[in-house]
Amino acid sequence: MTIDMLSNANLTIGAKQTRKAVSRDEVECVFVGLDSDDRLILPILEICLEHNVPVNRDHTMEELGQAAHIKVGAAAIGVLR
Repeated sequence: MTIDMLSNANLTIGAKQTRKAVSRDEVECVFVGLDSDDRLILPILEICLEHNVPVNRDHTMEELGQAAHIKVGAAAIGVLR
């Protein structure tokens, strides 16, 4: 699970979209920004744990946004199955 996979994959971008997709078992893995606000991220981490979805916390929000080809940072990005 590397950040390189974000450029060609189908994604959910943002905490809310990612959390919903994980709850529907549509996500292969989740990337969470190191500098994300804990209030946004804790619910995603909990649901990922419940659904056995691996989480990568090695990159900043800005790096995730750039990898997903968006102009702003992303708190969370899910890679869809």
